[in-house]
Amino acid sequence: MHSHRTKPLAVALVLVLGLLVASGARPYDRATWAMEVFPIFIAVPVLWATHGRFPLTTLLYVCIFLHALVLMLGGAYTYARVPLGFQIADVLGLHRNPYDKIGHFFQGFVPALVAREILIRGAYVQGRKMLAFVVVCIVLAISATYELIEWGAALLLGQGADEFLGTQGDPWDTQSDMFSALIGAIAALSLLSGFHDRQIRRLQSHEETS
Repeated sequence: MHSHRTKPLAVALVLVLGLLVASGARPYDRATWAMEVFPIFIAVPVLWATHGRFPLTTLLYVCIFLHALVLMLGGAYTYARVPLGFQIADVLGLHRNPYDKIGHFFQGFVPALVAREILIRGAYVQGRKMLAFVVVCIVLAISATYELIEWGAALLLGQGADEFLGTQGDPWDTQSDMFSALIGAIAALSLLSGFHDRQIRRLQSHEETS
């Protein structure tokens, strides 16, 4: 792993853990907080365990950090009550808090880069068009799986799952959530593929010489 990245990554880890504790100190709903931030409890140990033998690009670490912030904020307030969402709704004249769509956008944006990096570095897919297609399919599969988890939570918890679902009365919430993830994936591929490629090449070059 690049030695010059060790300290920034350690600082980012401490910051994430500190913010995680802060977000869970007095959340609006404890069960909702736990479900919303649960991906962080999975991602942090995995990243820590693999950072030596399979370090990620700096771009990907930054995006994962930002996604964690989105999850923690949504967990602390619940997505339908995040103040930033109300501010956006006022500016855009929306009738509902759109913060959950920001969350699902990141649910497409960041996994798209994760999938892309793994597929490129493992040489699992040939051709840029096929790579983009497979990445989008992976993102939609992840999004659909998350919606199934929400459905399962609704069946198990009943009315208690309302805060976790955050539908805000929208009968098409599931479909719009997946569409937001799709937009996030397309945005990541359109805006960052070139920059991502350069970082991957730099990382691979370092691994070959080390």
